[in-house]
Amino acid sequence: MTSQPFVRSLEDVGGDDVGSVGGKAANLGELAGLDVPVLPGFTTTAAAYEYYVDETGIRSDIESALDGLDVDDVSDLQSRGERVRRLIREATMPPDLETQIVEQYEAVARELDTRDPAVAVRSSATAEDLPTASFAGQQDTFLDVTGREELLDAVKGCYASLFTDRAIVYRENKGFDHFDVRLACVVQKMGQADLGSSGVLFTLDPDSGFENVVVVEAAYGFGELIVQGEVDPDRYVVFKPTNGILEKRLGGKAQRMVRQNGDTVVEDVPEPERNQYALSDDEIRTLAAYAERIEDHFDRPMDVEWLLDGDLGQLFVVQARPETVHGAAEANVIRSYRLLEEGETLLDGVAIGSAIATGRVRLLDDVSQMDRFQAGDVLVTEMTAPDWVPIMKKASAIVTERGGKTSHAAIVSRELGVPAVVGTQRATKVLRDGDAVTVDCTSETGYVYDGELEFETREETLTDVPETETDVMLILGDPSRAFSLASLPVDGVGLVREEFIITSHVGTHPLAMLERGEGEQYITALQTGIAKIAAAFYPDRVVVRLSDFKTDEYQRLEGGWKYEFDEANPMLGWRGASRYYDEDFRKAFRLECEALRRVREEVGLDNVTVMVPFCRTPEEGQRVLDMMDGHGLSQTDLDVFVMAEVPSNVVLADRFSELFDGFSIGSNDLTQLLLGVDRNSEKLASLFDERDEAVARSIESLVKEAHEHDRPVGICGDAPSTVPGFVDLLLEADVDSISVTPDVALETIQKVSEAENRLS
Repeated sequence: MTSQPFVRSLEDVGGDDVGSVGGKAANLGELAGLDVPVLPGFTTTAAAYEYYVDETGIRSDIESALDGLDVDDVSDLQSRGERVRRLIREATMPPDLETQIVEQYEAVARELDTRDPAVAVRSSATAEDLPTASFAGQQDTFLDVTGREELLDAVKGCYASLFTDRAIVYRENKGFDHFDVRLACVVQKMGQADLGSSGVLFTLDPDSGFENVVVVEAAYGFGELIVQGEVDPDRYVVFKPTNGILEKRLGGKAQRMVRQNGDTVVEDVPEPERNQYALSDDEIRTLAAYAERIEDHFDRPMDVEWLLDGDLGQLFVVQARPETVHGAAEANVIRSYRLLEEGETLLDGVAIGSAIATGRVRLLDDVSQMDRFQAGDVLVTEMTAPDWVPIMKKASAIVTERGGKTSHAAIVSRELGVPAVVGTQRATKVLRDGDAVTVDCTSETGYVYDGELEFETREETLTDVPETETDVMLILGDPSRAFSLASLPVDGVGLVREEFIITSHVGTHPLAMLERGEGEQYITALQTGIAKIAAAFYPDRVVVRLSDFKTDEYQRLEGGWKYEFDEANPMLGWRGASRYYDEDFRKAFRLECEALRRVREEVGLDNVTVMVPFCRTPEEGQRVLDMMDGHGLSQTDLDVFVMAEVPSNVVLADRFSELFDGFSIGSNDLTQLLLGVDRNSEKLASLFDERDEAVARSIESLVKEAHEHDRPVGICGDAPSTVPGFVDLLLEADVDSISVTPDVALETIQKVSEAENRLS
């Protein structure tokens, strides 16, 4: 008998024992040592396999059976393979090996306080001298094994699976001796996921590579259906620094795999269970804590399998392996585009975004035709509004007849990184549905060319991003992009547009949702969107602007017609602060406040600052602050900024400074109101100039007064990235931060650095 042990407790093995118990068993032992729960069990050793083969006298018979094998002769391969497997399965287990296995099995039974517990027996191959070979997935697993006789048969079955036809061919082709690979068997309590749930988790966001989250997928029953992609699981996202839940998405979970008569079957999940989450919030946080321990120990992102044992009511980690990051955002890359051929010019207008794109024209009259729109189409319409955002996100480019460089289409396309040509005046008349076109926005004038022209994309990586005294921040509204943008070398987010979240993730008027009893859904959607953005840039400041829809924009939301009225000039009408305390809207405002309170208090994202838009008077500002305080948003532990976009904000800057903790200049509205120019008018576009002396003096005056009251002033808008010389104007006025859309963040950092050097 060999001096090496035949069985070992999982708690007694670790990463250094791969050679004796195989990778699977060593990995489980490593996890158990991290205070991460693994299912009770033990492992046989590679020495036990060697002893079995030698003591039963079948080694020479196996060698003889495989001598002279021609792997290309399928019939011969099958015959010899079956003979070898039969030799292994039918041999008599040596008594001393049998005794050790049975004693360890009985120890597990005592731990579980049951007789003959059902266990899973999994193969754990060891090939420590063959680092270039992979034997993963070549050996068998036996589930729902009960009693000593079934256990011993399962161990033999695992041994026999070393000689499946596939495994024999693999070793023969690699030139390996068939006894170079040895086998251990992991024996664990059969996890009762059929009475609970199971799934996978990643210690990063697998789509973007963002490392500050744990992403969990969960469904009822055994996890094979998730792995095979045959069930739509729940999805939970947990923020590591606070262990707060950022997102919970309810999956369909229409089916589950369960045990039945010693086998597994797939059954339908009753409707009430489908509409419930497979895990409680406490269980989600517990899994995330386990994930962090595992990741910290292995010092790399991990892919983890887990289950919730419905019999024990306990979570267990089943397996953990390194995860390769896919789709990680490219940090510090500036892209430039150049056409390589000429084409017929069909249209021109104002260029938005310095990019080129091609696609098929899709003419849409209104948003109700969105089902006609396919990803990669070129959106062509008269003009866009907030409810068009879901379509705009799918477009390769956007072309509108109306609007200037601060129109809705221009602002949103910049944020999405989608090139747009706006104010063409005749796009719907010139362009034909289905035609291929090229949209070129690489100069100040945007062009639409006939056909899909060839172009090149050049990428420049900034290896040394300059430090700036002035903070450069982002303008952001789409939560789905937040994790991908987190690697940008910016100082936080200066403007989160709630409207973007509402149109993209809700689409319904808040008062309509309240009337239908769906206020909680509205809160959850806002909370999730804000939290994902705040988490992506934590701990840097993230300024969330309260909703600033105009009446015509609210009307376009589902059910909006019932609660809104027609205004002659919505831009100057019932918007911003004036809504929040109004009897006709205050119930909806409470939902926004509750979402923000949960983001800060329940998720733990205290880097969120709230901003009040279009606040006309200090008295109005005080009423809003009082309402916020009544809904759990007190200035004792929360900064509240005001959007400086109305001339009164400048004239009464001293009084607004006494109320608010900071200012953010909205250059589009401030320029519009100072110069009396409709910012959406393509006819007056030449008069709309943020560099006008009236605008420059107003900015200087505001910053000076605010700084005297120790209040920071930032600016949010497109001008710093689109108007030549505007950055110099801002730095001369001594603004504290500049917020721009993600597509021009790197260029703006460079502009600010160069301007600071010039002015110093």
